[in-house]
Amino acid sequence: MQTTLKSKISFSGKGLHTGKPATVTVLPAGAHHGIWFKRTDIAVGDRMVPARWDAVNRSPLCTKLENRAGLSISTVEHLMAALAGCGIHNALIEIDGPEVPILDGSAVPFVRGFVRRGLRHLDAPVMAFEVLQVVTVTEGDASATLSPSDTLRIDFEIDFTDAAIGRQQKSLVMNNGSFARELSDSRTFCRQADVDAMQANGLALGGTAGENAVVFDGDRVTSPGGLRHADEPVRHKMLDALGDLALAGGPLLGHYQGTRAGHSLTNTLLRKLFATPGAVRMVACDAGMAARLPGYGLVWDEIPAVA
Repeated sequence: MQTTLKSKISFSGKGLHTGKPATVTVLPAGAHHGIWFKRTDIAVGDRMVPARWDAVNRSPLCTKLENRAGLSISTVEHLMAALAGCGIHNALIEIDGPEVPILDGSAVPFVRGFVRRGLRHLDAPVMAFEVLQVVTVTEGDASATLSPSDTLRIDFEIDFTDAAIGRQQKSLVMNNGSFARELSDSRTFCRQADVDAMQANGLALGGTAGENAVVFDGDRVTSPGGLRHADEPVRHKMLDALGDLALAGGPLLGHYQGTRAGHSLTNTLLRKLFATPGAVRMVACDAGMAARLPGYGLVWDEIPAVA
């Protein structure tokens, strides 16, 4: 069955790129509502922004949604990953600014908040997108692929010249609480040179090493406290991928493989998937299929506790 939250919950903080404070309030919604954002700081015009692949204004730094009136909300990927990873299919997300708060740089504050608040089952089957054909996109040495699978599986590989990151690879099936347990607390990361360049151009104004981002400088991790996982960077890339794939408009049954892929390339992949005749179909999930979706089998005690 489809799910929503039992009651509303709010999160407040600064945006990673703009540095502007914002409060996000996630409210329950009925069956087949899907995920929508609403800009409460805007007085007139169309304030609703759909959390959907065709509303993405592609950017290499974050996932930015924009409605037809040009109203946008950026850095939605961690919140979307938490919703998908908790198996929440319907929600109205009110936000009083242009960027979702970065919080600790991961999805775990959202996950813990959602599970503590509780989920409510709705009298409607989950509608999922089943991948039927292999679809691939490439850009330079980066690639992203979706292929048929009876569950959502994410494989990711990264390769950085910085010795502290290097080459990392990980594969996970995204049911039985694996997102919350394995990925949700992995933080966004960057190199010190990139931070300096972004801040010089008026970006990354809300980022603080150790609080909401892991910063690497050659062979050193400069963030106080170090890493939460030895392979935290590739885990965070998988977290981002789940959040970007959640913009399909429903759960995906498919095998995602990313090599050096980012937000823009994953969105390009979704666009190609839905533009390719016969590549995907919508299916109503029976109990067996629903048990293979993200969020199924989530256990509170397995969610990382992060201060």
